[in-house]
Amino acid sequence: MSKTTAPRFWTRFGLSVLRWFDSGNAQAPDAKAYPGPKKVEWVRNVPYFAMHAACLLVIWVGISWTAVAVAVALYYFRMFAITGFYHRYFSHKTFKTSRAFQFVMAVCGLTAIQRGPLWWAAHHRHHHVHSDEHPDLHSPKQHGMLWSHMFWFTTDTVFATNHKNVKDLAKYPEIRFLNRHETLIYLAFAAFVLGLGFLLAQFDVLNTSVMQVFVWGFFISTVFNYHAVYTINSLSHKFGRRRYKTTDTSKNNFWLALLTLGEGWHNNHHHYPSSVRQGFYWWEIDITYYILRAMSWTGLIWDLRGVPEKKLLGNRLA
Repeated sequence: MSKTTAPRFWTRFGLSVLRWFDSGNAQAPDAKAYPGPKKVEWVRNVPYFAMHAACLLVIWVGISWTAVAVAVALYYFRMFAITGFYHRYFSHKTFKTSRAFQFVMAVCGLTAIQRGPLWWAAHHRHHHVHSDEHPDLHSPKQHGMLWSHMFWFTTDTVFATNHKNVKDLAKYPEIRFLNRHETLIYLAFAAFVLGLGFLLAQFDVLNTSVMQVFVWGFFISTVFNYHAVYTINSLSHKFGRRRYKTTDTSKNNFWLALLTLGEGWHNNHHHYPSSVRQGFYWWEIDITYYILRAMSWTGLIWDLRGVPEKKLLGNRLA
């Protein structure tokens, strides 16, 4: 390494480490820059890959029904936080809520450790504008299955939040704070799971330990949640059936709908993304919608947007 390149290397290295703790130190590139070069930022993504590697700790901590139950419960809690809040609220505004509960939803979504609500919504809105076109960051048609599944967000091009795509949400300083300092919630959630492990370990009948609950509830549950969510970017554009004629390759997939609490009805969603329900018909299981409907009875959310008859019946392939 030459004397001239050494300072540049350490500057990039330092910036990558800083981004572990502060995601607001980069400016969003112009939309024309997308998708950018397929070059993984390895240093910035060390925590992401470490999350996967940490699952191997299960070899030492073992398994128990208690630990697995915690992992499953936290998997579905965070899956709903992504599908109901990050996706159907922050990305598509399919219902309304108060400013206070909007903040709560943002915190819940952050526990899934999939970046901040503004970043998530901005990229998802960009995806709908350019679905399966070259600028679509996670199109398997354009960029291949593996890249669309899990590597598209590891590049420098997509790190920053494009606030232009989320002006309606970026006006709230508390949401901007959470979006920028997302790591605070990640650490708080890790501490919560560790504390839960300590509590459960006090009961001999549960036959578990602090680290066993932590490994299953934090690392394994998170990684399973990651890849279940990613299937909607990758597999839902490859496998399934198409009810509606759309400009992309989106498909409906029953099995992915079960895995993701309703997101597998992807062709329905791309046909009419403004609907709070993605399973348009009663036989299309959409657990996220059922929970949101129940929440509306409490007054926490309201004005849930349905599917107009014209949209339900129009532009059909079958």
